Amino acid sequence: MPLEGELLWTPGPARLDEAELTRFMRWLKRERQLTFADYDALHAWSVRDLEGFWTAVWEFFDIRASSPALRALGRREMPGAEWFPGARLNYAEHMLRHARTGQTALRFASESQPLQEIAWDSLAGDVARLAARLRDFGVVPGDRVVAFMPNIPHTLVAFLACASVGAVWSSCSTDFGVRSVLDRFQQIAPKVMICVDGYRYGGKAFDRRKEARQIIEALPSLQQVISIRYLQEESPPPVPSAHDWHALLGDEIAPALSFAQLPFDHPLWIVYSSGTTGLPKAIVHGHGGIILEMHKSLSLHCNLRPGSCMFFYTTSGWIMWNILVSALMVGAIPMIYDGHPSQPETDVLWRLAAESGATLFGASPTYVSMMQKNGVVPKARYDYAQLEGILLTGSPVTCESMAWLYENVKSDLWVTSQSGGTDISAAFVTGTCLRPVYAGEIQCRALGVDVEALDDAGRVLFDEVGELVVRQPMPSMPLYFWNDPDGARYRDSYFTDYPGMWRHGDFFRVNARGGCFISGRSDSTLNRYGVRIGTAEIYRAVEALPEIADSLIVNLDLEGGRFFMPMFVKLAPGAVLDDVLTAKVAETLRREASPRHVPDRLYAVEEIPYTLTGKKLEVPVRKILMGFEVAKAASRDAMMNPASLDYFIQFAAEQRDYQREASGS
Repeated sequence: MPLEGELLWTPGPARLDEAELTRFMRWLKRERQLTFADYDALHAWSVRDLEGFWTAVWEFFDIRASSPALRALGRREMPGAEWFPGARLNYAEHMLRHARTGQTALRFASESQPLQEIAWDSLAGDVARLAARLRDFGVVPGDRVVAFMPNIPHTLVAFLACASVGAVWSSCSTDFGVRSVLDRFQQIAPKVMICVDGYRYGGKAFDRRKEARQIIEALPSLQQVISIRYLQEESPPPVPSAHDWHALLGDEIAPALSFAQLPFDHPLWIVYSSGTTGLPKAIVHGHGGIILEMHKSLSLHCNLRPGSCMFFYTTSGWIMWNILVSALMVGAIPMIYDGHPSQPETDVLWRLAAESGATLFGASPTYVSMMQKNGVVPKARYDYAQLEGILLTGSPVTCESMAWLYENVKSDLWVTSQSGGTDISAAFVTGTCLRPVYAGEIQCRALGVDVEALDDAGRVLFDEVGELVVRQPMPSMPLYFWNDPDGARYRDSYFTDYPGMWRHGDFFRVNARGGCFISGRSDSTLNRYGVRIGTAEIYRAVEALPEIADSLIVNLDLEGGRFFMPMFVKLAPGAVLDDVLTAKVAETLRREASPRHVPDRLYAVEEIPYTLTGKKLEVPVRKILMGFEVAKAASRDAMMNPASLDYFIQFAAEQRDYQREASGS
């Protein structure tokens, strides 16, 4: 196993010369008379002169606005920064401006459908038809359109049609339980819902019409429903009044594409990042900020360009779906897949990466670990002549996983890890093909992102673990949270610990050469397989069971990129924690939330620890179980029931079976 910091790859002269970031630096030298010795110098300028950097991004990528911006940055404070005031533009227009008759727009495969190519004519035509129907339905800028759909081309069509008319998009994947979907959609009062009859996963068919009907009936704001027959050709819709997708779009000649011209900060989509209390946070991102961020991230950092193909394994409910389909914005081809990542064969994603001609393939480090354990050797079966890079995100990457990719996929391979979040629809720390790859390291801080590791006093730490804090605004930071009129929840989520700066909730370290390390969550939000889960969602479902009086759940980041999520339950009088109750808890969470919400193991405790103000001690318990000193993890004086902490102290000292279980999972 390679040691942390061991050199794994160095870019060759051709890679350096042809990189999109090199092209940008040449443009800066020619148009701005700015010369940078290396990436660090470029990054330093990008955060020292935010307006100059983002104006350069705007001009380099020819961002189109029907009315010009007054300047790059109006108000600078966080939260509330004002970017490119006065500009009017449209995200969908920047996605569809690359349309070329007869050329491939995207590639798609599923468990039941082989790899296929979808031409620009088909994609753009369907977008124009659906946009016209939405306008016929009375959808206007600002209305919400929601989707209960898997990762299929219809979902992309619906999203682009929605964006083109200025409506606000929001999506939940079809493996979400009804309660989890309603916790999201009920917050935003949608006008239109688009859904499928079901989906296939792991060789099984899942009819979701019942769940769709329950969702529809619980959303009184809905005026129209569009249903797609995806699982079965003859399946009836979830409700009789639903419009059939295929009949609605028809076969007539598509109308001309048109795009509502919207303010830079007009809402584009609402995504959800679960908090530790209450409902999931309904995060609103704007057209302009996402346009700028996607051009920067996908071109300058991911090195996508016209003709590239990006394949990332995701569902339509993860922010990586939004990022993947945005590859269209830089002229690249998204490859989307609906299905299980290791069925019908263990290496199905590697096969599709080769067949689709992916130049950039992405998945979670957990997926790579699964390939290691199963003895998969992709290069023994498939040709990766076109593959240039691997993108890993969702959890910290291990040295061993990075080395495995070089040994088993391709030796001349740029392996890049990144970390960011749904919250900003972007990365704080990321990659560049201009720098070497070192084992266990994220290559660099992202351009335009002033991110540092800070201690509790706000001092910058060098090669020490601290809080990940962003000290200056980014265009893709949330505009606001939906139903948060005074911005209190938004401020409390990111800006209370370091006023005027964004604290993300990750433990973070930067070494002397600028390599970055994420050491897991510093708050109580759970991270399973790259998807952030709020504890409140789990508590709501589990504590509704008559056998469970109270509960507490944490996620532990272990060595080797592994994790373990135990749940501690206080049983109701007469209840017993046996196999029957354990199975009941798991089934409840699968049904009400998703399989990701199911804990790895249940433990019975006498009391759940609480603060004097009635909050569960999730973060202190997590720290104790991860080996922190008790005095630094929790203050008994601030607890309602200080003796309840003793169990977890004993657990941390004596119970190591969770590590053994995780290593064997």
